Amino acid sequence: MHFLTTIMNEYGYLVLFLSIALGILALPIPMEAVLAYAGFLSFLKQLNWFGSILSSAMGCTLGMLLSYWVGYKLGMQFFEKHGKRLHIESERLAAISNWIRKYGNKLLIISIFIPVFRHFIGYFSGITRVPIRVYILYTGIGSTLWVSSFIFLGKILGPQWEMYFETIKRYVIITSIVLFILLGIIYVIKKIRNAVMEAGTK
Repeated sequence: MHFLTTIMNEYGYLVLFLSIALGILALPIPMEAVLAYAGFLSFLKQLNWFGSILSSAMGCTLGMLLSYWVGYKLGMQFFEKHGKRLHIESERLAAISNWIRKYGNKLLIISIFIPVFRHFIGYFSGITRVPIRVYILYTGIGSTLWVSSFIFLGKILGPQWEMYFETIKRYVIITSIVLFILLGIIYVIKKIRNAVMEAGTK
């Protein structure tokens, strides 16, 4: 993280763009911390907050598109064969693919807030052939909301951003998981209601 903050002080938006794009592709980059630090730099007037959001959202969207393209090109068979080397076990592959089919567009937005999910959702979206226009729209929305939340966090907290960062990050992740669970509950309720209605019409 120290290396990233040092070069971000010099190259700003470019480092922000590349670090988020590469982080989405599963490189070990502390992306939330990078975003919060960008917010801190905007507090110091070294970066523009809108420029920070724009560059990081573009980086996130690029990373999501690249992972989608890899998943689309390689397909399910490749990940079933080589998934263990990439730390993508067949059980995780099947589970996330099913979640995409069930929860669709909303999952694309919420998943970006959840570590691990954000690194794999693009691959699985490509594998399951999510329409590219839908994918770009919803991952773009999710990317913008995600980067904005942590950049504003760093900007609002200023010099104290490191002190409260981990606690707030934890709450953001928990909230995202709760929303994901609620989506699942709503989906199940709708399925049950539709099944009851269909049974009643017979």
